[in-house]
Amino acid sequence: MATPASAGEIVITISDIRSSNGVVRACMTTKKSTFPNCRKDPNAYRVVVPADGKVTVRFTGIEPGDYALALLHDENDNGKADRALGMMPKEGFGFSRDAKVRLGPPKFKDAVFNHNGVNQVLTVKMRYLL
Repeated sequence: MATPASAGEIVITISDIRSSNGVVRACMTTKKSTFPNCRKDPNAYRVVVPADGKVTVRFTGIEPGDYALALLHDENDNGKADRALGMMPKEGFGFSRDAKVRLGPPKFKDAVFNHNGVNQVLTVKMRYLL
């Protein structure tokens, strides 16, 4: 008889944050159709932490599965990703597996990682275009 997998913790250390202004918004989803916009996934995990000092995000009670993580350094804490010229991000962002941004956000397949229920530690670099 198989033993069911247990829920675990995922801790994300965020590097290269340019200021302590605002907050860091983190979301993690299993749905490729909604990534990176977790607002469209009612089952997504979300955390908001102050952007001061060394920033660590902690998700607890995470069931095993394939997840993709998106981060936003919301420097003015207005709850959205501000853009210049309608499309270029003015604030910092980051994705699991350090998925690259090309002509838009990365695909789920580029950011996906497996969580097997065992506590996990990830490091994600915050990136800024402006």
